[in-house]
Amino acid sequence: IRRPVVVFTPLIAATAAGTRGSSLRPVIGDLASLAHWVSSGGGPFHLEIDTGMSRSGFLWRDTETLRQLRSRLRAAPDWEGVFTHFHSADCNRDSALEQLERFQRALDLLGQRPPMVHWANSAAAALDLPLGADLARPGIFLYGGRAGRLEPEPVAKLQARVVALRRLRPGDTVSYGAEAEIAAGTTIATVAIGYGDGVPRSLSGKGLVELGGRSVPLIGRVTMDMLMLSVEDRAVALGDVATLFGGLVSLDAQAALAKTVSYELLTAIAPRVVRRYRNL
Repeated sequence: IRRPVVVFTPLIAATAAGTRGSSLRPVIGDLASLAHWVSSGGGPFHLEIDTGMSRSGFLWRDTETLRQLRSRLRAAPDWEGVFTHFHSADCNRDSALEQLERFQRALDLLGQRPPMVHWANSAAAALDLPLGADLARPGIFLYGGRAGRLEPEPVAKLQARVVALRRLRPGDTVSYGAEAEIAAGTTIATVAIGYGDGVPRSLSGKGLVELGGRSVPLIGRVTMDMLMLSVEDRAVALGDVATLFGGLVSLDAQAALAKTVSYELLTAIAPRVVRRYRNL
């Protein structure tokens, strides 16, 4: 990767040398970190303004600190960008407008505009907001997740193979705790993926998985390395590929069944899961 990379985790003194050594752009959100970055060699950096996320950055209403920041920036020629982050752009346009107003107040106090001003995440990129910016920061939408009014195309699939088949009778039980009891005869397909691979245990007895061109229910608890599907009388063979999301079952639909968000399903995928990349 030869294009500039901005690291949005706030800079602290302990990470400054590694950030600079890797030619990364740090995000700075306090005066002490700014002073250390400039005095230790400098380099391009971005400032974060906290307008309501309360996670990191210079607080928009801290007038005194922002005035000090204004004077410090005069001695920081490598100031490349400034931004804020929306907390509810996917569901509340008014909150985004309020944050933008706060952001503009902070920019006015800084007294100058760097080359890059940015605030739009995936959801905000679809909103008609009054303040112009130089770039956007689409996130989950690039990975196939829904963001506000934006409907994505599938980008990622999580798949595994069927490794066992068995026919169960009424009264038989499935997985740990014997919580799932079979009411009618069915075929159970065991798929070689589990919570050790990033499948949330909250999908136990609730998830849907694509197998053989249909969505079939996940039955019983998700185990560390395997999960079980009830395929009834459908034709399934050892080695068939099951798709947990990215096909008939979308990323967002599976996340809803797991009572979580699409981001978590993607970031939970364990390193041991083989990645295959395709250029389409």
